[in-house]
Amino acid sequence: MAKNRICLCYDKDAEAAARFYAETFPDSAVGAVHRAPGDYPSGKAGDVLTVEFTVAGIPCLGLNGGPAFTHNEAFSFQIATNDQAETDRYWNAIVGHGGQESACGWCKDKWGVSWQITPRVLTEALAAGGDEAKRAFKAMMGMTKIDVAAIEAARRGCSAKAATTPSTAERTTTPSGAATAPTCCTETITTTSCTGRAATTP
Repeated sequence: MAKNRICLCYDKDAEAAARFYAETFPDSAVGAVHRAPGDYPSGKAGDVLTVEFTVAGIPCLGLNGGPAFTHNEAFSFQIATNDQAETDRYWNAIVGHGGQESACGWCKDKWGVSWQITPRVLTEALAAGGDEAKRAFKAMMGMTKIDVAAIEAARRGCSAKAATTPSTAERTTTPSGAATAPTCCTETITTTSCTGRAATTP
């Protein structure tokens, strides 16, 4: 038993929630399940009362305390992800299992517990400060699930659209008059030079 842990109240599904978390997140497991030795306001003797479990390495205790106390966004688990695939996997597991989408990378599971599925690229951008943080923050504010490619583009100073097709304003001009994409945008684009001939630029 962990010396210190987080206690989360559920109506009556603490064990189901713990097992879902253990199946969804790494470094997670269900421990001891304790049953009530006698009747109590929200249950009877023999009902599951508490469940020991770990979520992403964090020791927790699930308490079946009845419907009086519910979860809200004042508490959330933040799960760091390495790429879009990992972000999608956790997000889809939570939302697809009776959960609910929120905003800026937040969602709720079917029991009302809030989760922040946060790609490391976003955390790094905000920690960098300055214009990079401002651009990443602005991009994030319009998202539901975090779009890793869009955050990466914002860090470089490109909009998500510009990362694929730079606008005229975002292109530079070579001495020959051919338009070129900004260095942050790597897709090949085809433009028209001042002579009227098609020019392909990086």
